[in-house]
Amino acid sequence: MTLFAGIDIGSVATKLIILDSNPDKDKNIMYSQVVPSSHDPEQTAKDLLEKGIEAIGEEPVKILATGYGRHIADFSTTTATEITCHAKGIFFLYPAKCTVIDIGGQDSKAISISKKGKVTDFVMNDKCAAGTGRFLEVMASALGVDPPGLNNLALNAKNNIKISSTCTVFAESEVISLISKKTPKEDIALGVIASIASRVASMTSRLNIIEPVFMTGGVCQAASVVTAMEDAISRKIKVPKDPQLIGAFGAAIIASEDKS
Repeated sequence: MTLFAGIDIGSVATKLIILDSNPDKDKNIMYSQVVPSSHDPEQTAKDLLEKGIEAIGEEPVKILATGYGRHIADFSTTTATEITCHAKGIFFLYPAKCTVIDIGGQDSKAISISKKGKVTDFVMNDKCAAGTGRFLEVMASALGVDPPGLNNLALNAKNNIKISSTCTVFAESEVISLISKKTPKEDIALGVIASIASRVASMTSRLNIIEPVFMTGGVCQAASVVTAMEDAISRKIKVPKDPQLIGAFGAAIIASEDKS
């Protein structure tokens, strides 16, 4: 058995995939796990890898790290960007020309993939929290819930309250003001999610959006976010199984294909 690992060290969560890759058969997932990145993402990543190795009883021959913390993963064999890894993961599962939207904890990105699986273009927001998972965390806290709770509120909204502020700090103040006016939290939550969808859609519009459109990352596990994104880009969106693991999956595949 020849093992290859992909580890995606994100600002919110660290994800691990270990594959058994053999040229004569499909790549099999031997181990997968998602854990909070915590205050020490490097140690979190090391502990997660050790846990995976212990579960399987064998060490990977190559380990590829991706995510914002990839450069601190001194235990990895090599690294690759999240853009490359998310594209590789999606194309392996759905080999077709397509567009991928990923809303991460600290950034968001949209990627164009060719019919041969190559990244042909991408856009990225890594300068501002608005349009990222961090924005949703701040707004959820202002509403007194966690991010899953924000989704649950939005799913029960009756009206979409427009959040006009484009800055996270000002948007938080706007939400607090709406709460003080007794605006239903469900409606505010939907407004928050529509706001992030609008920002990500504006970024994505800089690409030539090609269908099918996929979403990856933990944020798209919230049904309200996917629906809001569909409305914002006027296209249906497909969410793969375990979307939070796509980056780690792509990283493991790249590691298995590396001939060096």
